[in-house]
Amino acid sequence: MRPIQKSRKLADVCYDIRGPVLEKAKQMEDEGHKIIKLNIGNLAVFGFDAPEEIVQDMIRNMQNASGYTDSKGLFAPRKAIMHYTQEKKIAGVTIEDVYLGNGASELIVMSMNALLNTGDEVLVPAPDYPLWTAAVSLSGGTPVHYVCDEQAGWFPDIEDIKRKINANTRAIVVINPNNPTGALYPDALLLEIVELARQHQLIVFADEIYDKVLYDGATHTSLASLADDVLFITFNGLSKNYRSCGYRAGWMVVSGEKKHARDYIEGLNMLTSMRLCANAPGQYAIQTALGGYQSINDLVGPGGRLLRQRDLAHKLLTAIPGVTCVKPKSALYMFPRLDPAMYPIADDQDFAYQLLAEERVLIVQGTGFNCPSPDHFRVVFLPNTDDLTDAMGRIARFLDGYRKRHGTS
Repeated sequence: MRPIQKSRKLADVCYDIRGPVLEKAKQMEDEGHKIIKLNIGNLAVFGFDAPEEIVQDMIRNMQNASGYTDSKGLFAPRKAIMHYTQEKKIAGVTIEDVYLGNGASELIVMSMNALLNTGDEVLVPAPDYPLWTAAVSLSGGTPVHYVCDEQAGWFPDIEDIKRKINANTRAIVVINPNNPTGALYPDALLLEIVELARQHQLIVFADEIYDKVLYDGATHTSLASLADDVLFITFNGLSKNYRSCGYRAGWMVVSGEKKHARDYIEGLNMLTSMRLCANAPGQYAIQTALGGYQSINDLVGPGGRLLRQRDLAHKLLTAIPGVTCVKPKSALYMFPRLDPAMYPIADDQDFAYQLLAEERVLIVQGTGFNCPSPDHFRVVFLPNTDDLTDAMGRIARFLDGYRKRHGTS
């Protein structure tokens, strides 16, 4: 029999957050091992429940959710999102500029499918949320990674972005608040990115899914609020701010310079119609979520669970010899660095395998986020303080053994 092979379009596509190391963890679980999973921001499994009013609204509307909705989504949640863009000071958004999706992830892939031809380039941060790199590649484009500088708080390197813009560059992706680093970008930096987009007629894809998960009194500025002469595509959803990952309720908003993008918007509309609609039950949660009590503020504010766990994880990680970590201002993750002199890592996926095998702790290696060197990894700080202390203790014990085996302790 002739082997059935996957499409060549998948040659450069990977998503290591749910990659080979996770498969090994599943195998170990099947064998009876208990794994501490620090690999994914799946809030519900750590006891972060969706707000009760969202749950009740979905239940009450379930009888109305059997049929297809408009391909862009129900009117009421789209209007609520339109009002939210007004709160974020994004000008000129109408109901027709709002698209609902099965999570923001579906819409990210759709936005790239509608745009890219072979040879087109998209600027993507390094490190990045790997779906962005994968979506560009899957859509026939070429992801070009610009540097986010760890020494500068993981902020994008504007000079590096300038060097990588050429005649084939169509767009730039900005993930703010950032996954995996937890960085939050200041307005002055955002304005520099907007100016580059203006000069080179680039589309700005703004991933703002963590825009309410902010610590230490920080505030978030939506990129699309900073100009009306650049085309912005802004992504958000309920997964993180409202602890509703499984509802798959996300949205995409087109704003700014739209009149020169009519053909692209027609492509977005075509792909939106082809998938018929986003799931209806999830759509019914959006209006209540955006208009209700913002319980995320209790979690990230003084004394809040997420804030306490962030501080604990950072303290425990940076107490390990040779481990440094820029303290995140936002999101749910730590992205620590291992001193290469103390931890000579040639293959960070193998490093993640070793940690899993020895200590039953699942992380994601830094190269899974297109980090150029194998000296970082990402962990979530979602477990409660006891479990988090246990997990960080296991990582510390593993790293102590790693230094001894390599003679660097």
